[in-house]
Amino acid sequence: MAGTTIADVLRRVKEEQVQFVQLWFTDLLGNLKSIEIPAATVDVALTEGIRFDGSSIHGFARIDESDMVARPDTETFAVLPWEKTVARVICDVLNPAGEPYEGDPRWVLKRALQRAASLDMTMNVGPELEFF
Repeated sequence: MAGTTIADVLRRVKEEQVQFVQLWFTDLLGNLKSIEIPAATVDVALTEGIRFDGSSIHGFARIDESDMVARPDTETFAVLPWEKTVARVICDVLNPAGEPYEGDPRWVLKRALQRAASLDMTMNVGPELEFF
C-alpha cells in the first residue's frame, strides 16, 4: 500500500496478532529467499535491516565479502492469507555501507526504470508465472 510507514506496519503487526514476519528477496536467478523473524523484532528490521551471509545466496558474494543487509520496503507489507499469524515484506538488498547491492534484482529493475524515465520512455514490467 502506497505511503505505508514503519508505524503503520508496527500497528498492523500488533492489531492482527502477527507472530512472525518473513523478509523476502530474490537471488540472481529470481528464486525467492526468505529470512523469518519473530514479530517482536520487526521494529529493528524495519529501521536497521537484517544482516545475512550473502555468500550463501547463489551468485551474490564471495566468502570474503559476504555481509549483506535485507532492508524491508514497508509498502510491500502483507499478512499471508493462508497463515494469518505470518506476514511478509519484500526487501531491498544492501551492502554493509547501506548502499544498494549491484546484484539485487530489485535494484537492477529500479535503475532500468529510472533510466527509461530519464529518456522520456515508459517501461511496462510484469512477472511471467510458470509452473514446472
